[in-house]
Amino acid sequence: MTLAPEAELPDEQSLAIAAGVREALARRRMSRQQLADKARISISTLEKALSGRRPFTLATTIRLEEALEQPLRAPVRPAPAAVAGLAPEALGAYSRPAVTWLEGEYLTLRPSFEDPAAVYAYRTEIVWDEAASSLVFREAARQDAEFTQRGAVSLSNQSGHTYLVTNELGQFRLIILGRPAIGGEMYGMLTTLQVGQGSHLTPAAAPIAFVPLRRVAEPAFGRVGPDAAAYDEYRAALARVTDKGFARFFAG
Repeated sequence: MTLAPEAELPDEQSLAIAAGVREALARRRMSRQQLADKARISISTLEKALSGRRPFTLATTIRLEEALEQPLRAPVRPAPAAVAGLAPEALGAYSRPAVTWLEGEYLTLRPSFEDPAAVYAYRTEIVWDEAASSLVFREAARQDAEFTQRGAVSLSNQSGHTYLVTNELGQFRLIILGRPAIGGEMYGMLTTLQVGQGSHLTPAAAPIAFVPLRRVAEPAFGRVGPDAAAYDEYRAALARVTDKGFARFFAG
């Protein structure tokens, strides 16, 4: 299969390219700005790709290869499970037909970290990724767009829980969701890092709810305060996390 120039490369390949670029910069004692100028790409595009916040595209990779005068793309060989349409064992070894019920768009709700009285709402899409041979998730409609997440979806047959895992160069964020309710809603826990002053990051945990977007007539995104029409409904959805025993939070 031939990729279009603007096609995004698989996450695994993007991470390998990022490692190759960083090594090449160190060997040449070249700055990222110098490389961006030589490759005729924006420094913002290069920084986001190197940090894992967005995948490399084929066009960007070709320009970087020309600027560095070295290949960056190793042949990507699908694992045997990918040929069979199965997710890797590390993600639960699920088959695509068995997880079609999970695919779709979800209104995602969690408490606002900045305003305790507000609910933070955004959209999460879960789809099957052929290259990864697994479900993946992508966030959108986030007010803090620079913190938009994407990653792999793991399912456990033993616990029945769904895990949304972000791994950016060894930094993890995890969402654990319980079995879906009758309407497809899923409730659980988010563990992440809260941004503080400057570059300070603090581990944080919060309840989280996934509501199928098709069941929401007029979804409101961003920071939803008590004066908003959707506030009571959003707050009630978050309350179900602990009220119905989907997750427990213990004070030390």
